[in-house]
Amino acid sequence: MYMNFVFISPNFPSMYSHFVRSLRNKGVTVLGIGDEPYEVLNQELKENLTEYCYVSNMANLDWMKNTLDYLRNKYGHIDYVESNNEFWLEKDAELRAYLGINTSTLPEEMEKIKYKSKMKAYFEKAGVKVARYHLVSSLEESEKFIDLVGYPVFAKPDNGVGANATYRINNHDDLVYFHNTHPDTQYIMEEFLEGYITSFDGICDSKSKVIVAFNETFPTPIAEVVNNDMDVYYYAKADMPAKFRKMGEKVVASFGIRKRCFHIEFFVLTKDRPGLGKSGDIIALEVNMRSPGGYTPDLLATALDASYYDIYADVIVNDSTTVDLNRDHYIAISVARKDRFHYVHSTQEVFDKYQDLIRLHDYYPDGIAKAMGKEFFFARFKNLDDALEFQKFVQEKY
Repeated sequence: MYMNFVFISPNFPSMYSHFVRSLRNKGVTVLGIGDEPYEVLNQELKENLTEYCYVSNMANLDWMKNTLDYLRNKYGHIDYVESNNEFWLEKDAELRAYLGINTSTLPEEMEKIKYKSKMKAYFEKAGVKVARYHLVSSLEESEKFIDLVGYPVFAKPDNGVGANATYRINNHDDLVYFHNTHPDTQYIMEEFLEGYITSFDGICDSKSKVIVAFNETFPTPIAEVVNNDMDVYYYAKADMPAKFRKMGEKVVASFGIRKRCFHIEFFVLTKDRPGLGKSGDIIALEVNMRSPGGYTPDLLATALDASYYDIYADVIVNDSTTVDLNRDHYIAISVARKDRFHYVHSTQEVFDKYQDLIRLHDYYPDGIAKAMGKEFFFARFKNLDDALEFQKFVQEKY
């Protein structure tokens, strides 16, 4: 079967070249459009892209359409336009509509996966609780909402990515400050939940059937990491309670996700929340219809001991996978360090003790480093206790 796949921004993050390689290995013609000159692409992209088009301003829809016209005239029908990158999801949908292809989300489907307020109905349809919320308008309306749920509350852009431009509001002075200073965009305000984030990640087929799934755990929410400039670590596993997997599968079906990677976040309460739930209850947070951020696909592959990228390519080509999903599974942990801290153990000492268990050691690019830290390690263990001992050793400070 001949297939043309246009990969938007295959150059960022750099490891997205692995998607291109796996697609090419399945016989797909992969065509890239990116905002870096060809000369600076990594070697894996150069070897596996059939053609690469440089577009200096990818936000210019006319330029992107013209580039697609060129590729379509040269290679024939385009089957897929994908970036797997949150930043470009809406543009991806517009480009699919322009080409008249429906292999993934179209513009009319974007509201439910981009706006946090719109997501809630689909979570509830899947039987998952959601935090109470208020779409920010006036100070008076925010005060009414807080009268209902109490302080603190958490405010973030209704259509936004990551932990940037978020506010924890602890009292009335904070509330006034937020209303006077928040960026000129629609904000959503939610009751503040005490707990930790867990996610349901994976890849689904054209009928929203989950082909492979992972469970990630973030002991400290990224927003707290960013706001307090803390060290970050998180871990992933391919094995999870059947009840959690079933819940995740229902959410995927509710949103009608098809032939996509997904990263769906939930909050696990560690304290009773009157009017919402008890400690241990799972509350829906948000959906992200793309791979988990940064280098995390490599962490998921470490947990599964199989290629995440090959499974994705299988699903694109065959709507299923032949990758063995029943191999030994691991706890895969990511532990990062920030330049501003002084750590007890040097990088060499970390390798001396854990060399056989470390699967990746690298440095985040500047765009990610502010939140995640600069240096990071991926390692795998058979149990969580050993993984957390590794985390303590790597992040121990003077």
